[in-house]
Amino acid sequence: MGLFSKVDKVLAGLGNMKAMKRVHVDTFTEGLMESVEGEKLSASEHGEIWAHIQELGGYYSLNTTILSGVNIKTIKGGKLSFLGSKDTFVLDTDDNQLESDYSNVSNRWMTKANYNIDKKDIEFIRGKGYTELQFEFKKKTLVFDVIK
Repeated sequence: MGLFSKVDKVLAGLGNMKAMKRVHVDTFTEGLMESVEGEKLSASEHGEIWAHIQELGGYYSLNTTILSGVNIKTIKGGKLSFLGSKDTFVLDTDDNQLESDYSNVSNRWMTKANYNIDKKDIEFIRGKGYTELQFEFKKKTLVFDVIK
């Protein structure tokens, strides 16, 4: 244990809020990251994308969880692009406000994003008719390779 971590523990014990945040171990967010719902669609050095499809009253929703080293925070939403050799389609997030949760245990961010989706697009996703996934927000693009 380094000198600074010992000082942070002492300061946290005395009630210093900044030191408390540095010392805090976030087991709640880490637990959520370890039990992500759905199927892993892709992975890369940027992270992983997990997804599951939900049907409510004849309407379909693609619910995704992005685990990455990047903090995704925007009020303009994002785009998830499924890039294939023949077909490509882009989904816009339902909610424009996206914000990641951080886990200091694994040093990763978890972002949830939902999309409205058509039945034909579901078959494209399930059939792995794409070779790459891209998530775009603000002026950044995260590229993910497909898991076959």
